[in-house]
Amino acid sequence: MFSFEIAAEDGKARAGRITTAHGVIETPAFVPVATQATVRAVSGDDLEQIGTQAIIANAYHLHLMPGEEVIRKMGGLHRFIGWPKPIITDSGGFQIFSLGAAKEHGVGKIAPIFPQDRNRGGHLGSKRRKRLVKIDEGGVDFISYLDGSKHRFTPESVTQLEGKLGADIILILDECTSPLHDYEYTRAAMERTHRWTVRALEEYRRISGTDQAIFGIVQGGAYRDLREKSAEFIGSRAFHGFAIGGSLGKSKEEMYQVLEWTLPLLSHERPRHLLGIGTVEDIFDVVSRGIDLFDCVAPTRMARSGTVFVRGAEAYRIHLLNAKYREDRQPIDESCSCQICNRYSKAYLRHLFAARELTAERLATIHNLYFMEKMMEQIRGAIKTGKFEALKKEWIG
Repeated sequence: MFSFEIAAEDGKARAGRITTAHGVIETPAFVPVATQATVRAVSGDDLEQIGTQAIIANAYHLHLMPGEEVIRKMGGLHRFIGWPKPIITDSGGFQIFSLGAAKEHGVGKIAPIFPQDRNRGGHLGSKRRKRLVKIDEGGVDFISYLDGSKHRFTPESVTQLEGKLGADIILILDECTSPLHDYEYTRAAMERTHRWTVRALEEYRRISGTDQAIFGIVQGGAYRDLREKSAEFIGSRAFHGFAIGGSLGKSKEEMYQVLEWTLPLLSHERPRHLLGIGTVEDIFDVVSRGIDLFDCVAPTRMARSGTVFVRGAEAYRIHLLNAKYREDRQPIDESCSCQICNRYSKAYLRHLFAARELTAERLATIHNLYFMEKMMEQIRGAIKTGKFEALKKEWIG
């Protein structure tokens, strides 16, 4: 059932269509994060009105609560959450990283994913904590953050777990590395991921139906030889598509290098998903290098704290709790046609955040996701008409 076709190319940027059992994803596409089988603060109806094409949930979290057997008995994720469109599930490799190396190294998935950027004027690793996982050749032992119970993931068990969830696209179990891991550790983790990959694929072939696609994950940190070796290994396997994960370096410049090394070694005919990227500048830059899908919690997480996207603003965002918006009659973005900008003023939205009303989080999240969806529509249209570079210059210079 899964297929991918490229409709147009403009340089390395490409516009295409991923077809799944639950519908089509027009690419390039931003995929909102629905970690616990929900995009926080908004409903499925909200997402459909926004035009969201797909969501990405997390197998690690859903394993802990409510459990894959509960979701399977409820008819799978689509029926469980009432979402009729495509769903991707991440295996939980990043969450395992978060419980382990991320705690030790003081890095995370939002801004601090690039330590060089985060630590201008700061101290690296100041929030290091004890790791809660143990990784071995067979798999990963970890402690639940909910109740302290012990669990074990293996490449086979995670593939089975994602099969029970019933997502349209599943990602295999991998070992995510930190930007601060040295070459030898990064190499060992990559090689272990490759061995896990073989086992995951074998299990997938044993249990899968025709409606579920599987993506491999390229690792190797910011080391060129490792990235190239991993891209060749993962790219030679029978995956429906590829994800690029793990450490993307200590800066955005290193991330771009990682993509330059990796993408030429992956099949041009299969989709590429860059994990954990979601700012305006990054999206234009990675699309220009040939990325088709990306996900990030940043747009929704920032919305819940009152930071909303505005084209033309510094870094494309403003903070609604700023005192200057107390009596501002204008919408968040006068050029935006979302239901929030059509109806509410910045003054009212600021009041909701100041009063800690839950409605504030929902309204800001709707706006940010709509902003992202409309930007992606423009990007797809520009690629199809050969005007992507002009659009990129118009947006980010």
